[in-house]
Amino acid sequence: MIPKYSFSQNKKEKESSDRIEKKVDSLIAIMTLKEKIGQLVLYNGSWDVTGPPSDVGNKEKYEKLRNGEVGAMLNATSVAGTKELQKTVIENSRLKIPLLFGYDVIHGFKTIFPIPLGESASWDLEAIKKSSSIAAKEATASGINWAFGPMMDISRDARWGRVMEGAGEDPFLASKIAVARIEGFQGDDLSKNNTLAACAKHFAAYGFAEGGRDYNTVSIGEYELHNTVLPPFKAAVDAGVASMMSSFNEIDGIPATGHKGLQRDILKKTWDWDGFIVSDWASIAEMVFHGYAKDKTHAAELAMNAGNDMDMEGRAYEAGLEQLVKQGKVDEKLIEEAAKRILRVKFKLGLFDDPFRYCDENREKKDIYTKEHLEAARDVARKSIVLLKNDKNILPLKKNMKSIAVIGPLADDKDTPIGSWRGMATPNSAVSLLEGIKSKVEKTTKISYAKGVELGVGERSFVRDLKVNRDDFSGIEEAVKVAKDAEVVVLAIGEEAFQSGEARSQVSIELTKPQQKLFEEIYAVNKNIVVVLMNGRPMAISNVAEKAPSILETWHLGSTSGSAIADVLFGDYNPSGKLPVSFPRHVGQLPIYYNVKNTGRPVNADGMVFWSHYTDEKNDALFSFGHGLSYTKFNYKDFKISSPSFTTGGDLSVSVTVTNVGDRKGKEVVQLYIRDLFGSLTRPVKELKDFKIVELNPKESQTVTFKIDEKTIQFYTANKKWEAEPGDFKVFVGGSSKTDLEINFSFKK
Repeated sequence: MIPKYSFSQNKKEKESSDRIEKKVDSLIAIMTLKEKIGQLVLYNGSWDVTGPPSDVGNKEKYEKLRNGEVGAMLNATSVAGTKELQKTVIENSRLKIPLLFGYDVIHGFKTIFPIPLGESASWDLEAIKKSSSIAAKEATASGINWAFGPMMDISRDARWGRVMEGAGEDPFLASKIAVARIEGFQGDDLSKNNTLAACAKHFAAYGFAEGGRDYNTVSIGEYELHNTVLPPFKAAVDAGVASMMSSFNEIDGIPATGHKGLQRDILKKTWDWDGFIVSDWASIAEMVFHGYAKDKTHAAELAMNAGNDMDMEGRAYEAGLEQLVKQGKVDEKLIEEAAKRILRVKFKLGLFDDPFRYCDENREKKDIYTKEHLEAARDVARKSIVLLKNDKNILPLKKNMKSIAVIGPLADDKDTPIGSWRGMATPNSAVSLLEGIKSKVEKTTKISYAKGVELGVGERSFVRDLKVNRDDFSGIEEAVKVAKDAEVVVLAIGEEAFQSGEARSQVSIELTKPQQKLFEEIYAVNKNIVVVLMNGRPMAISNVAEKAPSILETWHLGSTSGSAIADVLFGDYNPSGKLPVSFPRHVGQLPIYYNVKNTGRPVNADGMVFWSHYTDEKNDALFSFGHGLSYTKFNYKDFKISSPSFTTGGDLSVSVTVTNVGDRKGKEVVQLYIRDLFGSLTRPVKELKDFKIVELNPKESQTVTFKIDEKTIQFYTANKKWEAEPGDFKVFVGGSSKTDLEINFSFKK
């Protein structure tokens, strides 16, 4: 079982938690039912806070705020705003319980880091932790003490726009990254004014939305739920995450917000977690639309009984809970428990000691968008770039080349690199690719630029669909002229920032037709093309991958995007990123992921058609999970195992010698995979179980060792529990999930 006070590690911290619990109990004892319910209410605080709001809806909210009937606010993003709102509560309410201030701090606050999917491609847990700690420092300097992140939904369908917000397709990697982000946000002491409460989301299975369509239903079995979806959330609990957010989707007929099995049974009882659950925006009230609740009051009853503690902008709890208690449909003890969970986090944040500890105007002036933060963002951005292909060793480019043609709709775009879910970023503030290239080359190098085609056209907004150019090819002729005589072409294509993110699901994940034609026309006159792919999801780029000699996957890299890409293009940084998701050959393969299960007919055994395959495309990914090249090459040899078997309580180790056989210093992510050959449930053909990053000079070797024990091979079995089953296994090691360097071993009980 997880210790009740998951933040506590030593006697002093345990005593502190005990004191907090006594204070929470004392406060609850004097609270009225209405005040307890008030703690469960989360309002949008983006309205004018200089005085009472003028519109009727916000006037009502303001009066509830004054009366202490609101527990938290979101979207108040300045010291002036949060200070005024906090002051309203402290000066006017009976119990003066301070507010939580939440915000979507997803990949930075003002200084923007790579989108989470891109950052995950670094596989660098310390870098990811640092980016979250900087985001926390900036957000808390603006009055915020609660982040709606990290998102840890496993997703294997690139049509889903929110794939950009998570860590990809693998539960092991996603778990490690989730912990790094939580540790970055929360630090080692939540009461420090530069740390904030994290929120693990979305609980659960949101990334399995049918057809990749956001908010859609989810059909998932119990065993896949436990083995694939829940591990990152369990890791978050073990890391002491302060809060969790329930998801929009239903799971096998029950909306997650009203799912007792997930929230009350697994999360709160089995995992013994003491944080609080917040609904996603209005998801309690939305159970009416799901057809699970007959009205908003019924939805409040279902959500509270299921274990959802806080209502985000749904207005269901404040409207219905008091009545439901009087009717005997909701036990007041459940409301009390929910209020305790929220108050506990407020005490841990130090808000009762100083409600204004996050309202420091001096910090707001000096701790946001600093040179130091931008340098850190550039470092993380470089680490997030994945070299997908470099057949003719065109990369790295020389800084004294005679001419470079920089072409494409994203080449001089200063806004798309910021990505979706961009916090408080200033629009058009990123370093563009064109700017980055110009800053690198010598004065004698001629830089020519052509946009080629438009990508996003019309209004660019987080809350409106983006119109994408699909039929205007004007500009290609000019681009071809620019490309024709250049020594090399750097072609920046992909997706606009607002093509991915929440509600940005697409049936097409290919390049738009104008972009595809742009590539084809340029390739016809100049085959020395470096494709710089900017995107928020895996894309189906088979036609480009077949022809282009070099492809860099650069995601949406944030504030310093162009500088980071230029660092890699010109060899000042040797790319080391590895894909956290598989890139399909065709959208028809989706969902696609490396850790599949075998069918009863996995291979073509006799030349006949009766095996699991497509007749018009290969089964495997275009670029597999874990793939990523370098400007040097790494050789794996002397793969050894300490013993052919181990027993209960024991372990064994495997080792491999990795040698940099190239002429450049470089980093390699050494990946360990396991295959359980048979079990009480069918098992994947390969599962990531560990990885280590090594940095080697030319001709340098290093022996990398991994330990394998019962925890390594355990899974949620047919016995409905996590355990290691005896049997035969294969262990693989290499630079991607495609590795075939293997050794057999067995586990015996």
